[in-house]
Amino acid sequence: APALASGNTVVLKPASTTPLAAVKLCQILHEAGVPAGAINLVVGGGGTVGEWLITDDRVDKITFTGSPEIGKHILSVAGIKKVTLELGNTSPVVVAPDADLDFVAKRCAVGAFYNSGQVCISVQRIYSEKKVFEPFSEKFVKATESMVVGDPLDERVDVGPMIDSKEVDRIEGWVKEAQGSGAKILTGGKREGTVYYPTVLTNVEADMKVVAEETFAPVASVIASDDFESALQQANDTKFGLQVGVFTNDVNRVLKAVKRLNFGGVIVNDTPNFRADHMPYGGNRQSGLGREGVKFAMEDMTNIQLVAIRLGS
Repeated sequence: APALASGNTVVLKPASTTPLAAVKLCQILHEAGVPAGAINLVVGGGGTVGEWLITDDRVDKITFTGSPEIGKHILSVAGIKKVTLELGNTSPVVVAPDADLDFVAKRCAVGAFYNSGQVCISVQRIYSEKKVFEPFSEKFVKATESMVVGDPLDERVDVGPMIDSKEVDRIEGWVKEAQGSGAKILTGGKREGTVYYPTVLTNVEADMKVVAEETFAPVASVIASDDFESALQQANDTKFGLQVGVFTNDVNRVLKAVKRLNFGGVIVNDTPNFRADHMPYGGNRQSGLGREGVKFAMEDMTNIQLVAIRLGS
């Protein structure tokens, strides 16, 4: 929408495994009266069609959502053009001891497992002080087990299948690898076909894949911290920096979190999943370049042109 609103012609290439939403979007735009040629849909593999698009000198700007590896590749071959990258996260949540643990547990369960965790800002790492770690973990496990698993066409269902069996194989391997290094499954950890049940881990280490890499699956870890300061440090200990959630009623803790956390967005008293289309959405570090959001995207999708006129005497 920002690209069209700022007068650009758009070439849209969806992910090879999820093209249908893009097809429907283009149909709707055409029916709504968007001029012929303003929006163009191409489908195909990233290594072929995607490569042709990003290296074509007729393309003035690239906006990409995906992995850091592909983002780095785009930057290396795109040439001189604008690039916006949204490259994911290992979304942390920090829970202060003054927070409403029942509310936090329910919000984290939704944030971790909706869309089967296949969202770049899904809750993945939850840090709480030792004094509230046990009660919070119990409440979070209870909220997780209340999630309804099944056919997503059933409106009662909260968690459906993952995108394909390869992704289920991957996260199943990550969880088993974590178990082999001492992690403990509090609930979940099982699969049925392409459905991986909402899973809560504990006793994890910072270098385990389920903590250090983006799981992009219905898996979250609960981790004890010595105090609020330690929780902030643990949340910050990542190569990513998209969004982070902080639950507290203490404004001083809020200010400390905003100052210490190196993330594009700090969401107070909600999970990192919060997003409004008009806000400046984007990440720091390996989470990407630039900001989405209508105003910010439109600014980046236009060029400043100076016009200086010397008037006659």
